[in-house]
Amino acid sequence: MHDTTLLQLIEDDFAPAQQLLELLQTESIALHGRDMPLLEDILARKQSLVILLDQQGRRRSELLASLGLSQDREGVAQLASQSSLGELLLQQLDVLGKLLADCQAVNERNGRSIQLQQSTTANQIRILMGGESPSLYDARGSTSPLAKPRALSQA
Repeated sequence: MHDTTLLQLIEDDFAPAQQLLELLQTESIALHGRDMPLLEDILARKQSLVILLDQQGRRRSELLASLGLSQDREGVAQLASQSSLGELLLQQLDVLGKLLADCQAVNERNGRSIQLQQSTTANQIRILMGGESPSLYDARGSTSPLAKPRALSQA
């Protein structure tokens, strides 16, 4: 009974995890194109999927805890060893684990992309505000001092 419930909880996470992976891949494209309206939409949808996956994960953990098992793969393996669905249970858990690992990898790559864009934007703002290094030349051919503020038209 508990094994079928756990299997169902795992399988119920396949669709949201796959949607999250596709959303993260779309986010990567939107980040490169700096499509802000699409990114805002993705963020909202991403948050709802993460909340759903978190709730499902808690339900699986609570089920394992109620059986006196650890709330990780080892606990699932212990339950699987006593079940006719054991092999399927572990296979499906591995499929879900791979999907979530793929989501994490894409999310980390998107995070690095965001950091790079933030750094680039900060550098561009610093240059526009006159904080570029003295090795850059102004319109008169001399190096521009760091502390001297300039109008944006002179950047």
